[in-house]
Amino acid sequence: MNPTPRPVAPQRSSDPRPNRAGLARHYASVRERSRALAAPLSPEDCQAQSMPDASPTKWHLAHVTWFFETFVLERFEQGFRPFDPAFRVLFNSYYQGVGEPFSRPQRGLLTRPDLATVWQWREQVDARIAHLIEHTDSADALRLIELGLHHEQQHQELLLTDVKHLLSINPLRPVYQRHWPLVSVTTVAPRWVEQAGGLVEIGHAGEGFAFDNELPRHRQWLEPYALMNRLVTHGEWWAFVQDGGYTEPRWWLAAGWDWVRAQGLRAPLYWTLPPEASATLPTVFTLHGEAPLDPHTPVTHISHFEADAFARWAAATHADWRGARLPTEAEWEAAAAALPVQGNLQEGHALHPLPARAAGEGLLQMYGDVWEWTSSSYNAYPGYQPAEGAVGEYNGKFMINQYVLRGGSCATPTSHLRDSYRNFFPTDARWQFSGLRLARSA
Repeated sequence: MNPTPRPVAPQRSSDPRPNRAGLARHYASVRERSRALAAPLSPEDCQAQSMPDASPTKWHLAHVTWFFETFVLERFEQGFRPFDPAFRVLFNSYYQGVGEPFSRPQRGLLTRPDLATVWQWREQVDARIAHLIEHTDSADALRLIELGLHHEQQHQELLLTDVKHLLSINPLRPVYQRHWPLVSVTTVAPRWVEQAGGLVEIGHAGEGFAFDNELPRHRQWLEPYALMNRLVTHGEWWAFVQDGGYTEPRWWLAAGWDWVRAQGLRAPLYWTLPPEASATLPTVFTLHGEAPLDPHTPVTHISHFEADAFARWAAATHADWRGARLPTEAEWEAAAAALPVQGNLQEGHALHPLPARAAGEGLLQMYGDVWEWTSSSYNAYPGYQPAEGAVGEYNGKFMINQYVLRGGSCATPTSHLRDSYRNFFPTDARWQFSGLRLARSA
């Protein structure tokens, strides 16, 4: 996935027309959730852009509204008139078929329109979309509205991760949410959970929404393998740091080692390391402010380079982790297919990874907490066909120089996830809630 607002493409579903009443409720719920996520922020917070990979909150709120106006109302509303014709350029992301987008690294310089105008635009578009849902005879219009809602849910997660990066730069270490979610729990020991492998089917199946990169469903052969029962923790990562993980080139891919040296990295993003002679744990910046590092919580904000290096280190230094590696996305999906989509997700309001809770002998934390890096390049499935038109520009054209992540994070809406969902980022991206689960071959 490009390090920008998430590219999307139309869903394909066996249901030709989403349920009209259900779609209206879903629309109202998603749009209200975006407003709630922005509520703790000042207008100044909403304006600022902390780095080229991130976008201002105001831009996120405007862009998702732009999507509904540009791809739905412009095409299906009788007597369509834009709220402001200039917004068609200002809040385009990467849809070249719509026109030349405004420069992404300069989105924070768009002081006009102001935030109040963006909210007015959203309210007007909401009323028009509600009317369209009730009165349109077009199944295409309803499907595009459903697509727009999943697009907005992607931006809800980006809003949170971009705000976290923004606030982390401020020496005052400001708080987004004054609610610390962590509680004492029983430690869950790492344990391998064997998987049979064999001939499996991968990709979206059945009714309901899916992005085009989840299709077509197809067969893959998997040799027997095992997944770790839980995610790798901050405490395990701290052992990697203390053992010189960021100073030993043998754990790193060549490009990863060059990246570590060029960036001068010594730990994951948002860590503050103690003095070298100190025995104390690092502190970590969270959406709840600066906090002591909890060794039982899943490590997060790591790149693919870092995840791969940790797996190599774990395999070489821990007898119980011999053969450790990152899972493939097919291995992850085959193991997750029978599990319910539940866990520490956005609706839980923790907005931070939580410790695993013991629950039987199976896999824990497969959904929520952190996106799990896989060893799979982001490529098209056999028989993949991008959709026609501007909304089909994305997904397909980003299938290069990216790796797949699975499972969602503490910032992902529950209704946005399924076992076939494919997230993707470049190998050096780490401002998202990204972590890892170890795998090994049988």
